[in-house]
Amino acid sequence: MPDSTKTMGVFTIGGLVAVTAYTVALGSNGWLWFGWVVIGMLTLAMVLSRSTP
Repeated sequence: MPDSTKTMGVFTIGGLVAVTAYTVALGSNGWLWFGWVVIGMLTLAMVLSRSTP
C-alpha cells in the first residue's frame, strides 16, 4: 500500500474517532458525519484503485 493511501487511511480512522467523540460530547452533527462519509469513500476509492493491476 503506497504512503498516500496509508496516510488517507489513518486520516479516515482519526476522523471517525474525532466525529464520534464530538457526537458523544456535544450531540450529533450531520455535516460532520457527511464529511466523514465523503472522506471514507475517497479512501476506499484510493485503496480499490491501487489494488487493481
